[in-house]
Amino acid sequence: MKTKFIFVTGGVVSSLGKGIASASIAALLENRGLKVTIQKLDPYINVDPGTMSPFQHGEVFVTDDGAETDLDLGHYERFTSIRTAKVNNFTTGKIYESVIQKERRGDYLGRTVQVIPHITDEIKASIMKAAGNVDVLMVEIGGTVGDIESLPFLEAIRQFKADVGKDNVIYIHLTLIPHIAAAGELKTKPTQHSVQKLREIGIQPDILLCRCDREVAKELKAKIALFCNIDQDAVFTAQDVASIYDVPLKFHEQGLDEKIVEILNIWTRTPDMKMWKEQKERREKMTSVTKIAVVGKYVHLIDSYKSLNESLKHGGFANDTKVELTFIDSEMIESGDPEEILKDVDGVLVPGGFGERGTEGKIKAIKFAREHKVPFFGICLGMQMAVVEFARHVVGLKGANSTEFDEKTPHPVIDLMEEQKAVTTKGATMRLGAYPCSIEKGTKAHVAYGEKEISERHRHRYEFNNNYLDELKSKGLIISGVYLQANLVEIVELQDHPWFLGCQFHPEFKSRPFDAHPLFARFIEASAACAKRAEWQEQKDKVGVKTEVNAAEIVKAEKKA
Repeated sequence: MKTKFIFVTGGVVSSLGKGIASASIAALLENRGLKVTIQKLDPYINVDPGTMSPFQHGEVFVTDDGAETDLDLGHYERFTSIRTAKVNNFTTGKIYESVIQKERRGDYLGRTVQVIPHITDEIKASIMKAAGNVDVLMVEIGGTVGDIESLPFLEAIRQFKADVGKDNVIYIHLTLIPHIAAAGELKTKPTQHSVQKLREIGIQPDILLCRCDREVAKELKAKIALFCNIDQDAVFTAQDVASIYDVPLKFHEQGLDEKIVEILNIWTRTPDMKMWKEQKERREKMTSVTKIAVVGKYVHLIDSYKSLNESLKHGGFANDTKVELTFIDSEMIESGDPEEILKDVDGVLVPGGFGERGTEGKIKAIKFAREHKVPFFGICLGMQMAVVEFARHVVGLKGANSTEFDEKTPHPVIDLMEEQKAVTTKGATMRLGAYPCSIEKGTKAHVAYGEKEISERHRHRYEFNNNYLDELKSKGLIISGVYLQANLVEIVELQDHPWFLGCQFHPEFKSRPFDAHPLFARFIEASAACAKRAEWQEQKDKVGVKTEVNAAEIVKAEKKA
């Protein structure tokens, strides 16, 4: 079958959820037996988001082949079986960089290089790179229709229909239908104007997804269809839902996937939504709550930890418990009392990050978790700070630190990797992508994975300093994962603790709602057990049980009372 192309644009405002919508549609098409992949085209001039502030861009998602990409690629992977790569994300910066390199080589044979046709041709070529041998390629255009930055991309996808044939292209436009409380009604004018702007460019949407906090009535859909020159049965509601994993079900219930295959004129099997329905039912039946503290530097923008947040939820799905996340600025712990701030949590997670700010707060949070036997999970910088905390307070190495934060530390237990010392530029120069890791038998990591060899994605410059390996191991630090080729420490843990583990890699990039990453599943399992112990302790205190807490004693004491 000739590859079909679905282009997804957004209008009125940003952050409407094009990534979730695209991932949901891809999931539905996959369930119909089609081979699908998704590409994100970002209009910003940065070559990639790798050097952008998390407060500006949110999370940087890393692929197996080492691409630093948009966080929407995380949604694509979580909703589908897709494994994204460098060809799944292009930016204006990357497009222009390629065109300028071609001009310098003389590829254009002296021609004047212009936005049309050279930039638009490069955009179209980048789209074709992702197409490969798939049945359907979905392409999400970042930004909002009307932005000047998006114009070359919109012009390119306008031309694309003529290039590959009108029967092989669909344009889907996600727009906003706001509810005006004072008037008590939904307003369609922003959508009308957004579609009008798109049509001025030369793109007529085939399908409209109307983002709204409620169902869009049939009469309103008829009005939208009339003013937007679209079939009424091609206007769908993209309603706010309790969980993003409900979106594929909502779209399927309205017949969105059926409409897409109808327009593309392709035959598919009936999609099997059983897995999605069963998970929804399980989520709705969950009653227990597990409280996790995420102690980080970028907590004021939750998108900074998008994959992490979702992975913790996946761990909850695997253990039939709701995961309640509390985001704590590590600087607040620096100046406060960690015992007071963290007293009500069942688990502590310290994620990755860069720079010295807030690191001492992370160390205090880790010390609290270690000493109070609260389940702890450290990722990337979180693992490094766990090593620093252990070196300082267990081994007794006063002033131990990472050379990232203190170049003159007397005990550089975390140091810059040897191959990084000659690096002078920032972009795409870290240790990036998937690397193998050998797991030590009999460790928490081995219990979690159930395998001796794993592969995980990385994004870092600093690493455990092996000069301190024997000294830290002699005091109880367990090295449970190693990259043997370069003898790099990948996982550390403690034995006499309910669950204390740090990893240099980013497991959140490989977790799925139907297949929680084993480390997140085990961390939430241990944290849920901690929550249960706290619940039992509370009941024990109420009924006056003096011995060690267990369920049988509680029941027995309650009967006597």
